[in-house]
Amino acid sequence: MTIKRVNWLFLTIVLVHIVITLSLGFLGNRIAIGTFFSFLLAQGIVIVPTLAFLYAFERTDRGTAGFHKVKISTLLMIELCTFLMMPLVVVCNAVTLFFTENTMVSMEGSILQIPFPAMFFMIGILGPFCEEFVFRGVFYRSYRRGGERKDDTHVKGPSYGIRAILLSSLLFGLMHMNVNQALYAFVIGIFLALLVEAAGSLWASVFCHMFFNSIEVVLMYASKWLSHGSYGQASAKIGTRELQAALSVYLVIAAVTTPIAGCIIVWIAKNEGRQQAFAALFSRRKNPEKEQPQYFLSIPLIVAIVLCVGYMVCLEIFR
Repeated sequence: MTIKRVNWLFLTIVLVHIVITLSLGFLGNRIAIGTFFSFLLAQGIVIVPTLAFLYAFERTDRGTAGFHKVKISTLLMIELCTFLMMPLVVVCNAVTLFFTENTMVSMEGSILQIPFPAMFFMIGILGPFCEEFVFRGVFYRSYRRGGERKDDTHVKGPSYGIRAILLSSLLFGLMHMNVNQALYAFVIGIFLALLVEAAGSLWASVFCHMFFNSIEVVLMYASKWLSHGSYGQASAKIGTRELQAALSVYLVIAAVTTPIAGCIIVWIAKNEGRQQAFAALFSRRKNPEKEQPQYFLSIPLIVAIVLCVGYMVCLEIFR
């Protein structure tokens, strides 16, 4: 998909999200869809417009998403990499808690009322698959292709891969529509895009995302069973001092584990025989003056980003 079309797609997703959210808020108690169907609706808001755009513009491109086989050893190392990047995610989450609430904790009560298998499937499997298909399979790959010349040489643009990673990760974070999740989703998005490049397959980010979310779901339900449902209340009452102490500890841990996770991503690229392709992600074009520049930003994308930021600000003000 071209950059212009994928930018229009993001604006469409944002508008659909805002319209549906405001409509449900206006209707109030007239429509009670429940927690499970709320999660299902959230995935539908992302995946349905994407499939519609792919059907309209990319029916002849079956390789859009980039699902390719990966080695078992790669999947095992992705599992280790997921564990190692968790402290950094905790740090990002803790930083936002100084001025906003923990979104997952606020939803925990309603989530735990749903049977574990249902929420494990929704949060741990379906959600990650849909989000990876959209944000790494369509958005990132579309931006990445936008940095390639359309001639026989296919020379990569100057840092286009990095720009594609940052922009697709930014959109991934913004699409969560709340400050708390936006920051750590942005960081996770960077790791996931790097995994896709290292392994050469969307399955790498899908597996990582599924594993990460599944751990969260298991811990949530395990805490309920062990603490008899009081875990969410305890988490919500954490004070500033406790938060600062936890942040300090996890900063030290993240300073150690994050570089190791980066080394594992490099190892994955070597294991999949993609050292040169992964290194090209950080390389610059030799003769950039002879090639037409590619612009990722466009009016639809800027409008969508402003809407997302405005929505999150309003959410914090009227919370």
